[in-house]
Amino acid sequence: MTETIPGTEATQIPQQRGASLLETAVRYAEERHWDVFPGTWLEAADGEQRCSCGDPACAAPGAHPAREDWATQATGSATVARRMWQKQPAASILLPTGRTFDAIDVPETAGFLALARMERMELTLGPVTLTPDRRMRFFVLPGAAAKVPELVRKLGWVPRLLDLTALGEGAYVAAPPTRYGTRGAVQWACRPTPANRWLPDVEELVSPLAYACGRDR
Repeated sequence: MTETIPGTEATQIPQQRGASLLETAVRYAEERHWDVFPGTWLEAADGEQRCSCGDPACAAPGAHPAREDWATQATGSATVARRMWQKQPAASILLPTGRTFDAIDVPETAGFLALARMERMELTLGPVTLTPDRRMRFFVLPGAAAKVPELVRKLGWVPRLLDLTALGEGAYVAAPPTRYGTRGAVQWACRPTPANRWLPDVEELVSPLAYACGRDR
């Protein structure tokens, strides 16, 4: 049985403090073999939490790359990850897609509808994140970004009309417990477990995801 969170209730996750971020980033690299890289972080300024990038209108405060060359900075080494977060303990945890996994991005309402449908179909899920901006990202095997448009068309949907995006090479996802400013933290809708170490192919999940996104329009 896949461990999911019911409805939209928040799962208890660590606060975004230096030690938990560092240890969590190391654990992702060590236990899941995911590449990780540190992003921006939140800073207190005039009684408010602002993004370290300095942009007062930042769309993802404390949850986006801090450097343009982030793709070369990403590492699967737990030792290197520990060293990077020791330099900036408050940095967000970002995971590049297109390497050990791709991610299918859908609205939260469609995501929960799809999760319920997948459980009824007894599909094997990978980890799934839930972001404070009400998006869900389903982790699947790499290569999904190239497959999704044609798979969606074969199901009878027009890709551009569905709020369903595949994140592959050149993209990234924020991992728990990264915080989006004052909006809250990224959570696991389906936690990483030994049972979902082997990710599903996007072909296994695209039908319920496309159906849910079509219903959600």
